[in-house]
Amino acid sequence: VQLAESGGGLVQPGESLRLSCAASGFSFGAGATGWFRQAPGKEREFVAARRWTTGATYYEDSVKGRFSISRDTATDTVYLQMNNLKPEDTAIYYCGAGRPITSTIRTLRGYTYWGQGTQVTVSS
Repeated sequence: VQLAESGGGLVQPGESLRLSCAASGFSFGAGATGWFRQAPGKEREFVAARRWTTGATYYEDSVKGRFSISRDTATDTVYLQMNNLKPEDTAIYYCGAGRPITSTIRTLRGYTYWGQGTQVTVSS
């Protein structure tokens, strides 16, 4: 099983990016996908997650209304659309896949598989 993120880059504040997470040897549909990020000198933190079986979606407070998580079932690719980006969104973004329970869906231990990360830099 492998996950691969892509779509990161350098943008100015207020701009948008769409991150992709593609899986091989695994289907997202049976579980949940989470997006996490890690800024320099900080721990990896929760950003967003969605449980595909129920549609239940979770967002970290600072990204609510700006980020959205979705999935293209035809290609089994999960996206994180990030709008109105801010400098504090700068981090390496990781996608995780697994079958977390409600109490772990916002935590690292809720996910079994991880990608290698993609860098997002927001700077003027």
